[in-house]
Amino acid sequence: EDELWACTTCRACMEQCPVLIEHVPKIIELRRSLVLEQAKLADSAAEGALRSIEARGHPWRGTTASRTDWASGLGIKVLSEDKNIDVLYWVGCTAALEERNMKVAAAMSRVLKAAGINFGILGTEETCCGEPARRMGNEYLFQTLAQRNIETFKNYGITRIVTTCPHCFNTIKNEYTQFGGKFQVMHYTEVVSELLRQGKLKPKNGLDKKVAYHDSCYLGRYNDIYRQPREMLASIPQARPVELERRMKTGFCCGAGGGHMWMEERIGTRINQARTEEVMKAGADIVATACPYCIQMFEDGIKAKGVEETIKAMDLVELLDKSIE
Repeated sequence: EDELWACTTCRACMEQCPVLIEHVPKIIELRRSLVLEQAKLADSAAEGALRSIEARGHPWRGTTASRTDWASGLGIKVLSEDKNIDVLYWVGCTAALEERNMKVAAAMSRVLKAAGINFGILGTEETCCGEPARRMGNEYLFQTLAQRNIETFKNYGITRIVTTCPHCFNTIKNEYTQFGGKFQVMHYTEVVSELLRQGKLKPKNGLDKKVAYHDSCYLGRYNDIYRQPREMLASIPQARPVELERRMKTGFCCGAGGGHMWMEERIGTRINQARTEEVMKAGADIVATACPYCIQMFEDGIKAKGVEETIKAMDLVELLDKSIE
């Protein structure tokens, strides 16, 4: 059982396997057996996250924030008040409710506004996409959430969705189709790189720093999005991109996937600390990513290594937001 729960679902094993064995789906099915048939979970933290999703629609126990606190003063449309939009910004639980990532949601909104995109959010009608529940083995809860969200999208006539979270992106784009939810779903790096090419966003403020981009597993290996984030970074004047030793298809996980954001690591080396060591080795001033889970894991890894004064963890859209201010 320890081996089943240790998996971060990063798919590195599937990328390397010479005979195309699909390890990750098998592991998830074994987790489903443990959770739904034997009522066994990884630990109390995982159980608490799933209970919070059931009761409150998100896995972040203890937060006092509402779904729209981060948007205060930004003048963002909420669909219940104004559904005349072209694109739905699906904020996601972490960007909406976790303090560090609220800054990412605000930066994303400012960038979309700067490009003249007519977008809105669901606000209090947004609930968890269900990805953590599925990865932690509670398939019943996932399907309940998926069907509820698909119904909400259809009620508002939503056809285009942009996300900041690769986990939400992968789930809504690739897994909601199993339940009749077919929408045009884009990760923000796809949208923003296109806006940059079209000249609708013009970075001007320089960033004289070495920046290492970390590939999120669910953006990279799951969806082959490698070029667009690097285009975003290259668009920022004076930024000096550096590549990590393990990158793109051979990239290394931050340690949060597969529900590990809400589980304790009990065996082996802490993954986020191992990845932070690679950032230190690359001599980066900033480790940039495009995933709220990765930001969290790097913040913790940087603190654990005692390098808060020399390395910062930032989302790419935060860097772009500062450049176009």
